[in-house]
Amino acid sequence: MKNFALIGAAGYIAPRHMRAIKETSNHLAVAYDINDSVGIIDSISPQSEFFTEFERFHEHAHRLQRTPSSALDYVSVCSPNHLHHPHIAAGLRLGCDVICEKPLVPTSALVDELQRVERETGKRVFNILQLRHHAAILALREKVAAAPAATKFDVELTYITSRGKWYAESWKGDSRKSFGLATNIGVHFYDMLHFIFGGLQRNVVHHSDAVSAAGYLEYERARVRWFLSIDASDLPAQVAGRQTTFRNIDVNGEKLEFSDGFTDLHTTSYREILAGRGYGLEDARHCIETVEVIRSATPVRDAQGEAHPLARRSA
Repeated sequence: MKNFALIGAAGYIAPRHMRAIKETSNHLAVAYDINDSVGIIDSISPQSEFFTEFERFHEHAHRLQRTPSSALDYVSVCSPNHLHHPHIAAGLRLGCDVICEKPLVPTSALVDELQRVERETGKRVFNILQLRHHAAILALREKVAAAPAATKFDVELTYITSRGKWYAESWKGDSRKSFGLATNIGVHFYDMLHFIFGGLQRNVVHHSDAVSAAGYLEYERARVRWFLSIDASDLPAQVAGRQTTFRNIDVNGEKLEFSDGFTDLHTTSYREILAGRGYGLEDARHCIETVEVIRSATPVRDAQGEAHPLARRSA
């Protein structure tokens, strides 16, 4: 049984990490968040220590390290995006391996810095890239690998997940903390595309604002038109009023169905990490480089017919 600490216990994604720790028969020893709305802990790990001040959490973690039976093995990081780097570094320097939510960090330079801290501490960082474990994604990857080497697939990716007015007031609506829409909600899709279709060759942005973004990505094996939005008005007519999220990936005109099968992917990710097969810093570099370019790009007019249909509507 491994001992875990969790940073960011009040966040949306934290319960999935808590359950993954429990479902892999491990122990959540201590959790931290500046907010105290963490009642979910009662149904998962009610004996866990909890702190709302990082200094008290950090001192408690150091005390745990003095005794082999209580020493922390892993720190799980679920804090807001802009805090991932310092929290990962703190976990490594506690003598723990670290499991972090995506986006891991905003820039490839910070990946380099974390690799330096890995070397200094002898510990490792793992990123949750759960779509790489999804059965439909793995099947498509095999299909692409089996196709003739010269084949390029035409892909249209649409992800609309409508958010209320709270979003703009939260850290997620502050680009200094979330690093923008494409980074916050798109990074795992870019990782998925790289995982399936290989190295990125072109990265063009056609549209970008606070609530939506769109562009064109060309990989070794695919041409991808993508559109991301948190604006409910972008929902297709056939689902508007009935559901708040629309997720669709078409590959050569065929819909990739992956709406189901998400429930246990964090637990699967934890099992793989604990078995020595987790995805580390270099695995995450590609999608970090992709969003780094998207954030800094100036949207261009579509002169080659490469834009997503919804991007053309937004232009």
